[in-house]
Amino acid sequence: MSAETDLVKLYSGRILALTTEIPHQKRLEAPSATVKRRAPLCGSTVTVDVVVEDGRITGYGQDVKACALGQAAAAIVGKNVIGTDRAQIVAGRDALKAMLKEDGPTPPAPFEELEILRPAKDYRNRHASILLTLEALTEAMDRIDRSDCA
Repeated sequence: MSAETDLVKLYSGRILALTTEIPHQKRLEAPSATVKRRAPLCGSTVTVDVVVEDGRITGYGQDVKACALGQAAAAIVGKNVIGTDRAQIVAGRDALKAMLKEDGPTPPAPFEELEILRPAKDYRNRHASILLTLEALTEAMDRIDRSDCA
């Protein structure tokens, strides 16, 4: 089987469907934090706005300009992010990174659907785009934590 055939299989029907199901695509007017992240290799960008109350995300907006894999990841995260706290975001990010880089376990709830992106582990040039949303969310939560301590 050729690398080109493998790449075509990577873009499964479910992954492509997720690109049309990205929730929370409206930016927030008064977020607790906003973070824009860019994957330098492919140029994908994700901007996230979060509202956090009592340590949990209560409002979320995102602007996603990414490849299909990055869009799929943003769709899954967006569907599950409301109600999560910093620990869940970091656990999701770390597990996704391990799944892609080390064939680690599926990310924990509420991000277990990210398992659909496991076939991308063989395409390192796609990892940064897939990780963008959770990386941006982690940075946003860190900024909020720092401002609470100031």
